[in-house]
Amino acid sequence: MKKTTLILSIAAFVLSVAVAIVTLTKDGKTSDTTVVSSDEVTASAGDIVYVQIDSLIVQYDMFNDLKNEFEGKAQKVQDELNRKGRKLESDIKNFENSVQKGLMTRSAAESKQQELLKRQQDLNTLMQQKQAELLEEESVMNNQVMYAINTYLEKYNEEKKFSLIFTTSGATNTIIIGNKALNVTAEVVEGLNAEYIKVRNEK
Repeated sequence: MKKTTLILSIAAFVLSVAVAIVTLTKDGKTSDTTVVSSDEVTASAGDIVYVQIDSLIVQYDMFNDLKNEFEGKAQKVQDELNRKGRKLESDIKNFENSVQKGLMTRSAAESKQQELLKRQQDLNTLMQQKQAELLEEESVMNNQVMYAINTYLEKYNEEKKFSLIFTTSGATNTIIIGNKALNVTAEVVEGLNAEYIKVRNEK
């Protein structure tokens, strides 16, 4: 009976659960938390302006509300899987202790080992299912945020009538140097948050 292999595989699995969930919750976070100042925008109709999308997102109340909700769910998933993993590991140790002390017949030990292996497989399946659910929720969250931003920018530009609105970020650096008067990020953030707060208060 491969008792040592069984318990080592369970221990490795429990560790992989924590690593997988932590990776999921970190992947969705924006690395650039630069806050854009609210200097007055002097760009005129017909100008080409730009938005620092990473800075905009981390200041957008909708994104932060959804992110906090998502991280809360992810933490509950991690806690649940860790609890199940610890219980399984404890049961395996008790099983091995009983076998070593001769407290179980061979047939009972083989049956118990099969049960523990089945629980490990079920836990692995549950982890994969929860990972897939979190990835889907994260994708939907990001889509909701970007849809809201794009929808607002369309209405925003109906009034401003800029020729183009570029997006740039710390990662892409589409615009390396630009006139600060053409940076409409703060103005867009202010408008987005005002609109979101109004919708949130109506719920």
